Amino acid sequence: MVERERVAELHYITPISNLASIGTHGLLSHRAAEAVDHLSVALPEVQDRRARKVVPNGGPLHSYANLYFDARNPMMYYLTRNGHDDLLVMRVAPNVLDIQGAVVTDGNAAADTTRFLASPSGLSFLEAELVYSDNWNHSDYWQKIEQKRVRCAEVLVPNSVLPNCIIGCYTSNNEHAEICKAAQPHWKVEVNKHVYFR
Repeated sequence: MVERERVAELHYITPISNLASIGTHGLLSHRAAEAVDHLSVALPEVQDRRARKVVPNGGPLHSYANLYFDARNPMMYYLTRNGHDDLLVMRVAPNVLDIQGAVVTDGNAAADTTRFLASPSGLSFLEAELVYSDNWNHSDYWQKIEQKRVRCAEVLVPNSVLPNCIIGCYTSNNEHAEICKAAQPHWKVEVNKHVYFR
């Protein structure tokens, strides 16, 4: 299980070009973001699957802002290996777990086998050693697929994460860190190469 105290922050991966919008609007669901000028790094085939998903006892998956427990995950690995050097990891206060209607998933929300659980009680169903694992490789192909799924466990927040829930960001370099500090002086900004697989 994932102990509540283990969740010091939650993460959201985004291009730095969205920084001004995030400062104004927060982190938006896929649907809400359609009304705002932004750049998305989401993979089209994944978004097609997510577009067809409905959260049990909730709304369409695309009506939730989706956060990771840890951004050093298969999504980040894919993006950094495919030319994205413009990414920020937004750091979100863990009290979003208590927002009414928030949902915890035990893996990537687009996967067929992922469970959707009420937050924060759903944390007890997550496997901490996999959710926070540095490595999801496994000699068995199907076990590797499962570990990748679990490594992308999410917290789904209805509609948006408000700006006052954002506590800072990680960057891959000093230049981006200075841009973030200038844009949001109250944020905790840190260069963290580890989260970017560097």
